[in-house]
Amino acid sequence: MSDISRREMLRNAALGSIGLGLFGTSAAAAAKSESILAKLIAGTPAKAKSMIGVPFEKHQTVRMAFIGTGLRGRSVIGEFVNVPGVQVVALNDVVKEKADQAKAIVEKANAGKPEIYVNGDYGYRDLLKRDDIDVVYIATPWEWHVPQAVDAMKSGKHACTEVPAGYTLQDIWKIVDTSEATRKHCMLMENCCYGWGELFALNLVRSGVLGTIVHGEGAYNHDLRYILFETKDEGLWRRRHHTLRNSNLYPTHGLGPVANYMNINRGDKFEHMVAMSSGAPGLFEYRDQHLAKDDPRMKENYICGDYNTGLIKTNKGRTIMVQHNVTSPRPYDRINLVQGTKGIYRDYPARVYIEATKANHQWQDIEQYKAKYEHSLWKEMGDTARRLGGHGGMDYIMCYRLIQCMREGLVPDMDVYDAAAWSAPGPLSEISVAKGSAPIKFPDYTRGRWTEGRTSIP
Repeated sequence: MSDISRREMLRNAALGSIGLGLFGTSAAAAAKSESILAKLIAGTPAKAKSMIGVPFEKHQTVRMAFIGTGLRGRSVIGEFVNVPGVQVVALNDVVKEKADQAKAIVEKANAGKPEIYVNGDYGYRDLLKRDDIDVVYIATPWEWHVPQAVDAMKSGKHACTEVPAGYTLQDIWKIVDTSEATRKHCMLMENCCYGWGELFALNLVRSGVLGTIVHGEGAYNHDLRYILFETKDEGLWRRRHHTLRNSNLYPTHGLGPVANYMNINRGDKFEHMVAMSSGAPGLFEYRDQHLAKDDPRMKENYICGDYNTGLIKTNKGRTIMVQHNVTSPRPYDRINLVQGTKGIYRDYPARVYIEATKANHQWQDIEQYKAKYEHSLWKEMGDTARRLGGHGGMDYIMCYRLIQCMREGLVPDMDVYDAAAWSAPGPLSEISVAKGSAPIKFPDYTRGRWTEGRTSIP
């Protein structure tokens, strides 16, 4: 286990102690616990100006570097090399074979001749010494996202990170503070915000056809049991988190799009959250059925509930349900529901009900609404995205939009405050579960600027 993994385990143990009352049972100990939690939520006073509304500097060519060239890293590299105006200059991984595979992808697409950096856990810091990198894309295990994003920004580069951006309250504040101090963006690369259905729903909301929005639901319900027990790739690190935290381990896929529907950080904000977890038999039973009795993994203890369900209340009185389940047999489902006073949209499968159509309480097929409400990004780039992009094309749309913003000098669609707010349900759900589903207040990462009206994805 690396030094960073040990530190993360200690941080999580400390975080868990806030909820579990491990400081003791006295009134003084309870008060100390609550005081620590209040400080974690409040964060540190601002030392620099906000990054809200700060545009990228214009780049005719966007020079990119990638930290992490495993399955996800190589996949997203394959998206970027097909976007006009991209040059890949450097690649880092702890496994040279993976970096070599990524280099071959780049060179085949004539998107650069990247230099490879492979020198242990912290070899990425050699990459960051370069002065010809505009943005660093981080596609590494979760515990590395914050230190690598922080190091990237401190070295003068914008940072893009896979999800979640962080999973302790301390570290989430750290990326906010660092972004403000360095004047570099830290963006959560939440591909689901660019899915066809999510952008279609965003247009429904903005058109007013659903009326006043009152409720949303999002989830990451995805059977990953086989992947979690692989002896390669994500199986080498992702299962460990099920032994450390009883929480929503991966909240942003479902929550990010709903946050966009509700203009979170742009006129509304998350106020507080309650969460509860089911029992955790899923991984135990799967392991018992598929592993040999002498397999070392038979000694692992899984504490993360198979289902974690959270409820969020916003400042404007809206409610959001966010769910996580990767250890049960089921079809894939992000829910992607948005309810207004005039209608509702619900995905998996995609369907809509609009009261004005007098549909007599029956779901309607979305075909009749596609031409009017399909998002402009999909109208413009949909054929290319479906042909070249992963996850139905949303990955290409995400990559295309980032490069468009950087080439044209635009404000990013989602900023560090979104990365922070969408990742916060990870630690907040852990604390709420440990405290018997008590409501836990959200930090205000915008430091009061959430009231300012602005858009995310145009």
